[in-house]
Amino acid sequence: MSTEVNIRDLEQVLSNAQLPALPTSAMKLLELSQDSRNGPTEYARPIEADVGLMGQTLRFVNSSYFGFSREIASIQQAIKLLGVRTIKNFALWSAVFSLVPNPKFGSFDLKNLWQDSLRRAVFARILGRAIKVPNAEDLFAAALLQDMAIPLLLKALPQQYEKLIERRIEEKVRLSSLEKELFGWDHAQAAAALCRNWRLPEEFAILIERHPNVDELLNGSNARIDAACVAIASLLPSCRDDSWEERDEFIDALDKITGAILIDLDEMMKSVDESFAEFAPLMKLAVPERTLTDWINLEELPA
Repeated sequence: MSTEVNIRDLEQVLSNAQLPALPTSAMKLLELSQDSRNGPTEYARPIEADVGLMGQTLRFVNSSYFGFSREIASIQQAIKLLGVRTIKNFALWSAVFSLVPNPKFGSFDLKNLWQDSLRRAVFARILGRAIKVPNAEDLFAAALLQDMAIPLLLKALPQQYEKLIERRIEEKVRLSSLEKELFGWDHAQAAAALCRNWRLPEEFAILIERHPNVDELLNGSNARIDAACVAIASLLPSCRDDSWEERDEFIDALDKITGAILIDLDEMMKSVDESFAEFAPLMKLAVPERTLTDWINLEELPA
């Protein structure tokens, strides 16, 4: 099989990347989720058996992100208060977070990618709650993981991605468009394939794989509002950007998804900034110098 065929075969690329296995605790949680009769007691066991995960989970639950007035001291209590889905999602994306490699690739920095992903995750959750979608916590996890394939692809296809990133900067187009042109697939589809290879909830894959296609998600027979929240989040500026090329597309998509619901965009962005600042220390991430509130209020963005 030629190199060109390999590159265009997504499954082959991911296979060659030699994906690490999920931790035992995450695999056990996925196994438990197959039986709806399992509750807080059953889900608590694999988390409590992993000392690192248990500590991370309790820090997550007791963060100002949730705002409980008293300290939550046990995993069972946390699950009863927040629900199985929230705690399970946290454990799963924490597991993925620990597995994604940090390729030494030009100016790429894994912490920068997670910084952008966290801001988009917080935004997707807040937007989902504002328009009352029932799975806002899934939106957080999906938006956080939407770009998780990029480091793996950088590592697997360094020469191709060096050219793609140069073109992205020069032509000011989305990376996904360039990937489609060269490979026939994009990093959103790769991330969805990773979800399925790791047997993460199918809902994550569905929410992730179409995030470059916001118009398709908002219109027509294939519309899907929850996935559109993730897609709109992907249009936010990177924490390192000097300009916001997709601002008009973002505003237009936000207007469409909110419809008759009155949204104060300044307040929404302020809430995202505040939640990001509260959550970032849990992931050992810095707060960006330019907030989303700054971005949305810039009348003229720098060239």
